[in-house]
Amino acid sequence: MHFTSEQRLDDGVLERGFTLGDIPGILWTPASASASAPVPLILLGHPPLGLDKMYPRLVARARDAVADGFAAATIELPGSGDRPRLAAVDQARADLRRAMQAGGPVGEEIVDRLVLPLVDRAVPEWQAALDALLALPGIGGPVGYSGGVISIGTRLAVVEPRISAAVLFAGSLVPRIMFEEARQVTIPLHVLLQWDDEGNDRQASLDLFDAFGSQEKTLHANMGGHTGVPQFAGDAAADFFTRHLK
Repeated sequence: MHFTSEQRLDDGVLERGFTLGDIPGILWTPASASASAPVPLILLGHPPLGLDKMYPRLVARARDAVADGFAAATIELPGSGDRPRLAAVDQARADLRRAMQAGGPVGEEIVDRLVLPLVDRAVPEWQAALDALLALPGIGGPVGYSGGVISIGTRLAVVEPRISAAVLFAGSLVPRIMFEEARQVTIPLHVLLQWDDEGNDRQASLDLFDAFGSQEKTLHANMGGHTGVPQFAGDAAADFFTRHLK
C-alpha cells in the first residue's frame, strides 16, 4: 500500500488517498487511532460509478463512521474511474439500458454478464485491501462491510472470515447464483431496501433477504427511490455496527 495524499478534514478526520498496485482507494481515520489504541474498520462499498463521482457520499459516510469510533476505507471497483474498462460489462450495461427502455423484463443472462465479472474481480481486491489496511498501526478488527453492490457484499460475507457484520443495500440486480451463496452467509446482517427504487427488483430483494442464512438479519424498508434513504435508516445501520464491532 502506497499513500498518495493526506489531508485533515475540518472535523479532525484524517483522510489519506492510497494505491494498492493499480487500485486507488481512500482511508479515513480518527485522530485518536494509534498502535496502542486501534479502532475497528468499516469497508465502504459503492456502485461502480467511480470514486470521484461517489466521493461526496463516501466522505459523508466515512465521517459518520469515524465519529462513531471507526476507521473507514474504500477502493475503486474494477472497470470504474481511471481503471481499465471491462468491455463485456460495459456491453451488458448497454444491453440492460436497452431492455429497460423497451419496457420488457431484464433477462437473467444480462444480469449475469453485468454483475458476476464485477463480483469475481472485486472480492479478491477487497480482501487484498483488507490485508494491507489491517497491517497499518491504529487499525484493528473487527471489520464490517457497508453498502455498495449487494452481490459483492454477499460474496465477501461468505468468503472473508474477518468480516464480522454487514450492512447491505438492496439496490442492484442480483444474479440467480447469488441466492445460493446467500444461504451460506452466517454473519449478522442489516439490509436496507428502498421500496420504490426504480432500478431494483423489489421481489428479488425480498427473496434474497429470505435466502440469507444468518440467524440475525434485519430488513429496514422505507418508501422512496434509490437515493432517498432516510437519515433514521442510516442511524439504525450505525447502531448495528456499534453493537457488533465495538
